[in-house]
Amino acid sequence: QVQLVESGGGLVQAGGSLRLSCAASGIIFRISARGWYRQAPGKQREWVATITSGGTINYADSVKGRFTISRDNAKNTVYLQMNSLKPEDTAVYYCYAETTWGHRYWGQGTQVTVSS
Repeated sequence: QVQLVESGGGLVQAGGSLRLSCAASGIIFRISARGWYRQAPGKQREWVATITSGGTINYADSVKGRFTISRDNAKNTVYLQMNSLKPEDTAVYYCYAETTWGHRYWGQGTQVTVSS
């Protein structure tokens, strides 16, 4: 089992920044990738960013150049630094951890609201 706890969401004005954190506990040595999705009201969950155990990073085109995913292995924590936020970034952000056998664990979600 892997437990994920997110923090760092909130309300920010357009152009502002937020940093989300996702702390993991449990059988973390079996994790092959971690990342973030988001879901806006009335929309499907959308992939945002991924960082693999080997350090490969990928971003959705909609956030490339504005968001940065990183990790602190000593703290078993993954971060999502979000800069130049736009109203369309408003969503519930979910972190995930994918195991070596393809199972995904999810955090509880954290609300990010960007006002115009």
